[in-house]
Amino acid sequence: MRGKTPVITMVAAGALGVAAGGWPVAAAVAGGSEPPMRAQLSSVIGHRTWEKPKPGSWTVPQPAADGLPAVIKNIETQERVVFLTIDDGYTYDSEFVDLVRKEKVPIMTFLTSTYIKGQGQYFWAMRNAGSVMENHTVSHPNMATLGPEEQKRQICQASDEIAKSYGRRPEILRPPFGSFNETTRQMAKECGIKSVLLWSAEFYNGTSGPGVGFNGFARGDGGTGFKPGDIILMHYRKGLAEQLRMILTWIEQAGFRPAAVENYLPRSLGGNAPDKPPAQG
Repeated sequence: MRGKTPVITMVAAGALGVAAGGWPVAAAVAGGSEPPMRAQLSSVIGHRTWEKPKPGSWTVPQPAADGLPAVIKNIETQERVVFLTIDDGYTYDSEFVDLVRKEKVPIMTFLTSTYIKGQGQYFWAMRNAGSVMENHTVSHPNMATLGPEEQKRQICQASDEIAKSYGRRPEILRPPFGSFNETTRQMAKECGIKSVLLWSAEFYNGTSGPGVGFNGFARGDGGTGFKPGDIILMHYRKGLAEQLRMILTWIEQAGFRPAAVENYLPRSLGGNAPDKPPAQG
């Protein structure tokens, strides 16, 4: 899901902004197609690692019986954790990156690859703040309305560009609008995707949601509040830093904490967890 795309402001700088508290920016190579200075950025901001689930505290999602990428809407867990996921990428908020890094917030980004152009260094900063970059297609179409060839192009080309820019090929797909069909899953598998991650709740950050108003929160099951294992959908929109502060406050007040969804997904589904975790000791 997305709103109107604002005009993208080109950013060029010859020095890193970390010392001043800003997000790191690398001078762009002519044409804007080259990735940022990876070694330099990595030396300034180390890759984040996140707390892993306690053995026996969650049910490991299983591969689909048909051999295609499994569709996941939530994680079954006893822990009071929720998972923040942010889609698209057409708004660039430097304060947000600083907040994610400072507060050590685990986030999974589903990146629409067309937004890498001109602002690739922003998502490199997000990657180094700990956000995994996963697939949200090239141009955000309604996938269920497309034929096999175009669906495959949307998924494979996005994965190609993300891999080229950030050094890791996506293994998880979030279809725009949550719209997909069996063809989507088939083409996704051909592009190296291992699972389709949907959501169980949405924070309508920076916009209004049906029946919940501006900056409202809605559950897909019609309930209220958070539930253990919720996968929460957000979007890269104007004011994202303040919106993140808002939902982090809600999460804390409800006695929950954000966790890294990739640590609750087995490697066979594109995550970091073993396919057969050790038994509880």
